[in-house]
Order: sequence, then C-alpha cells, then structure tokens
Amino acid sequence: MVLTMSDYETLLIDRVGTDDRVARITLNRPEKLNALSQELLFELNDALHELEADESARVIILKGAGRTFSAGYDLTPPQGRGADAVHRSYTPADEEGRRLLWNIRTGMQQITDIQMYYWNMAKVTIAQLHGYALAGGCELAMMSDLIVAADDVRIGHPGGRGLGVARNGAIWPLVIGMRKAKELYYTGDNITGAEAQEVGMVNYAWPAAELEERAIAFADRIANLSADHLAILKTSMNRFYENMGIYSSMRTSTDLDAAAQFTRQSYAWQDKVREAMTSGGGLKEALDWRDGPYRDYRAQD
Repeated sequence: MVLTMSDYETLLIDRVGTDDRVARITLNRPEKLNALSQELLFELNDALHELEADESARVIILKGAGRTFSAGYDLTPPQGRGADAVHRSYTPADEEGRRLLWNIRTGMQQITDIQMYYWNMAKVTIAQLHGYALAGGCELAMMSDLIVAADDVRIGHPGGRGLGVARNGAIWPLVIGMRKAKELYYTGDNITGAEAQEVGMVNYAWPAAELEERAIAFADRIANLSADHLAILKTSMNRFYENMGIYSSMRTSTDLDAAAQFTRQSYAWQDKVREAMTSGGGLKEALDWRDGPYRDYRAQD
C-alpha cells in the first residue's frame, strides 16, 4: 500500500507486513545509484519525522531502488534543480576562493543531525542493503538499529581516501571491534554482506533473491510489539551506547571530517576533481585516480 504522505521527489513510501504495520522508505534515485543529495537527505528527514508521529508504523525498513542501496554522497556539481541541486546553506569558500573550515563543518553538521535523528528516533529501523552501501550510504545504514543484507552486497567507506572522515568511524569499533574497524577505516576497503555478518556488522546476510521477502518477515516479527513498547526497548539499548560516547564521537567525526578537507591528500583530490572536470573526464576520472592504487571499486565496475 502506498502511503498518503508529503510528496517526495527522491523517496517512495509504502507499507508492508501484517496490517501494514511496517513502513518502508525507498531511496529513489536509481539513475544516480541513490546518491545522497542534500535534497534527498532533507526529504528523508521530513519522512522520518512524519513516520515518528504515526502510531500505526511500528518498524521502518530503509532500502534503495534499482540495483543498489546507495553509492554514497552525491559528488556531482549542482545543476540548480531537483535532486541534482546540492543546496548549501553555508558558503564553503570566500570571495577569493579560500575554503572556510567552520562553514564547511557547519554544513556537514546538518547531515550529522539527520543521521543522529535517524539513530535516536523512537521507531525501530532496519536497513536493507543490496548492490553497494558505500561512503554516505554506508554511514546511513550503520545508524540503523538492525541491518539485513544481500550476501554479495559491498559495504565500505572509500571516502577516507582523501575526501574526509567517515562518521561511521564512531560506530564500527562498537560493532566489529577496534582492529577490523581500523583496517576498514585506514584502507577504505569494502567487504561483502556475508563477510559483514561474520564480523557482526550486519544481522543477517541472505541470497539477494530472498532479501526482500525475508526483510519484510524480519520486520514484521519485531512489529508484533506495539510502537510505544518498542520505543522503550530501543531507548534502553541506545542509552548504553550513548553512555559509551556515541554522540560525542559523531560530533568529533564531523569536526574532523571538515578538518580533513585541508590535508595534503584532500588537496590532491580536490585538484584532481577540478582537472577532471575541466578535461571532460568528469567525476569518474577523479574516482579512478583515487581508487586505482587499491585496485578495487572502480576496477570492479
């Protein structure tokens, strides 16, 4: 059943499960591999607030349309319209082109605030991953209460290769341990859904053909409890991780993400992007340059 909610350009909202008690949000930019534009993220924030107030929705599934969950943040230059428009409330550079650290950080904080609302909302949330869950897509998935995945999905955060700091760096040590977290953080490598289940990053990894049906059944099983009771159970669990410092870690990751825009590696990336855009090679050329030494991601496509 399709919900009658606000009109969204970048999301689909429907209901599944017994008595439609499971709400499902689909990131709907398949032509862009569900890249997270600011418009999509702001619409997601609105949708989460609407579902938060809906007592009939007990569990929320977050998934992606098309062949992937999300390939990450939208890095393409803004086109000035629709989902391609990256609207920045804070100017990242001054009139001379000099980048402004705190403006960059304040803009990033808007994204962190959306992620933290998703983490802290009363509804139980489940990320359903297939294809790729990379960079910002990985960050968003990690803020879910539970994660189910296709066994062949690729999960990782290549953004550390010169683009900044992964906010899920605050989550990974809690769920997969310090050693594996540091390995993935320092290399930007990805792992499969099956490997993610082995290390505790996801709850279940199922064959891709079974993912949809089994994700709904899993959510529906949780939704046997009322929304208010689930909210209390979730709060009791979240308080433990808040006491371990997840809020301060997320804030620090945001601050360091902004600071990382001013390293030698980041400057090299920014120079390469400008060069690629001027030469006509586009973002793909810049990403090939970034990932080439690692012989993954782009080499696999």
